[in-house]
Amino acid sequence: MTTTLAERTTPARPASAPVLRVSGVTLRFGGLVSLSEVDLTVRRGEIHAVIGPNGAGKTSLFNSLTGAYAPQEGRVLLHTDGGAEHSLLGRKPHHINRLGVARTFQNIRLFAALTAMENVKVAAESGTRSGPLGIILGLPRAKAKERAAEERARGLLALVGLDGRSEERADSLSYGDQRRLEIARALATGPRLLLLDEPAAGTNPTEKRQLAALIRRINHELDISVLLIEHDMPLVTSVADRVTVLNFGKVIASGPPSAVQRDPAVVEAYLGAGAGDAPARQEDPR
Repeated sequence: MTTTLAERTTPARPASAPVLRVSGVTLRFGGLVSLSEVDLTVRRGEIHAVIGPNGAGKTSLFNSLTGAYAPQEGRVLLHTDGGAEHSLLGRKPHHINRLGVARTFQNIRLFAALTAMENVKVAAESGTRSGPLGIILGLPRAKAKERAAEERARGLLALVGLDGRSEERADSLSYGDQRRLEIARALATGPRLLLLDEPAAGTNPTEKRQLAALIRRINHELDISVLLIEHDMPLVTSVADRVTVLNFGKVIASGPPSAVQRDPAVVEAYLGAGAGDAPARQEDPR
């Protein structure tokens, strides 16, 4: 494939057990088939990217994995460290989150009037079991959990580079900072698998480099597997261990970035036969 895509700068790690296995997932909206028999496996400790041209079904896939959509066919299994399997199909989004799956969105969804700290602290507290009565009464256990949530929020804000802006309102932050804040909020729920939906959208080259470094830190230091939708191909090839390519709702290629970018079906889907430029950034309508 004749493109300007950058190659990975770090070697792929050995294969490990799956954390997520998607088998034969088909999603229809009336007569429209958005996903057709999609297979995908994300392994423990892996950064796995999903790419594809306009209308490929990438965000439909994310919505199917997180409970926003209900596919008519297929299986989606989340694997725990102890070997247990949890089917994600038919579960509500908050149940899937409690099982250890967190996500960000194409269009940033923050609590605009809350501070950066409050946005992350809300997520950190979502898994506590103190209950509203314990919080209202100021019971010691509730206070201890609140302090732990605040400490976790501070640590995550530092991780994403926002420790000096914790008391600023979310809507006062730059677009790139809001992207990082949304990642911190997702991490606050304690996921084993993090889904990032176009995290580099709207960011400048410096912010993209910082984002790539952050994704690697999340993956390596926090030991969180990452499933990533992204149109910035240099970013994809610099961080991803494996890439799955969707086109018209079907998987047309899957493998290491260096192999996928040379696949004739991928060249045709993105560029048309004989084209020679890197894929342009496109929006997925679903």
